[in-house]
Amino acid sequence: MFVRTASERDLAAIRTLLVETWHATYDAIYGARRVSEITDDWHSIASLKARLNRPNSEFLVADDGKRIGGMAYASATTDPKVILLNQLYVRPDCQRQGIGQSLLDEIEASFPEARTLRLEVEEANAPAIGFYEANGFRPAGRTVDCGGGSGIPALVLEKQLA
Repeated sequence: MFVRTASERDLAAIRTLLVETWHATYDAIYGARRVSEITDDWHSIASLKARLNRPNSEFLVADDGKRIGGMAYASATTDPKVILLNQLYVRPDCQRQGIGQSLLDEIEASFPEARTLRLEVEEANAPAIGFYEANGFRPAGRTVDCGGGSGIPALVLEKQLA
């Protein structure tokens, strides 16, 4: 798969990927109904479309020409040296193939002025935490409102960039 900037024509496929990935990851934690509520809000076409044109952000997909296997979205905070990795998801049947690594590498390259890459992750999502720690992220705190407005607690991880 190759990594490229997402476009409006990708949004339906990105939404499908996010819904599938969220159910596979979070149904056991939050229940299928709550996951559907979250994905209907956070991963609606309108929500995804709003991210496409947001200044100081990068919206990427991993694409093999037939389907999208992963996506990532990151944006600058009020401090341009701190980037927030809002989303990095890989379709369950595409995981452990280097797609997440490729997306993460491209996000880091997209913000050359950044010195810190920050993310929030569900504490019960051990595979994601393992992935991020293997890629240089370290614990930096906790939040009681993952993503802003969810009311879901999460770990905050940070990676120092060169």
